Amino acid sequence: MNYVKSGALILALPLMLSVSACASHKYVDDKIATANGRMDQQDAHLGQLDRTTQDALNRATAAGKLAEGKFVYSIVLTDDSVKFDTGKAVLSDGAKASLAQLADRLKSDNKNVYLEIQGYTDATGTDAINYSLGADRADSVRRFLNTQGVALNRMASISYGSEQPIASNDNAAGRSANRRVVIVVLS
Repeated sequence: MNYVKSGALILALPLMLSVSACASHKYVDDKIATANGRMDQQDAHLGQLDRTTQDALNRATAAGKLAEGKFVYSIVLTDDSVKFDTGKAVLSDGAKASLAQLADRLKSDNKNVYLEIQGYTDATGTDAINYSLGADRADSVRRFLNTQGVALNRMASISYGSEQPIASNDNAAGRSANRRVVIVVLS
């Protein structure tokens, strides 16, 4: 009788292994299908990220082209119209009137222009003070133009301090001319 049980066991063993093998294949197939589904979701997510990244790159490229635009004209605001006092970045009423006219002109032209607002100083003071003062002057013009309806993202301000003087710093008239803001209009 032990021989019969042994024989039945020997015959049943391959059948049991084939049944367990089928269960293993189904289990593996299910796991592979689940993994493939997750990978498809990740591919779709990466595709969306690629589109978002490409959109951001396109917007940045367009902004760069705008910033590197063609020179249209520049406006120099010196002591004659803006009257920056030594060490000050406060706009006079005359300066505000000139800037309001510029803002009106920009709005009536209705062109997509970009403004680079450059602040300058005379040679009085240290380089650090002059760079800071030039930045303050350019920023005061930028803020005022914004109050007049010119979008902030269409303007950038930069300070050149006492670099690039247009007159001698050896006399009061020359220093007065060097205390200026230049607005460069680019298209």
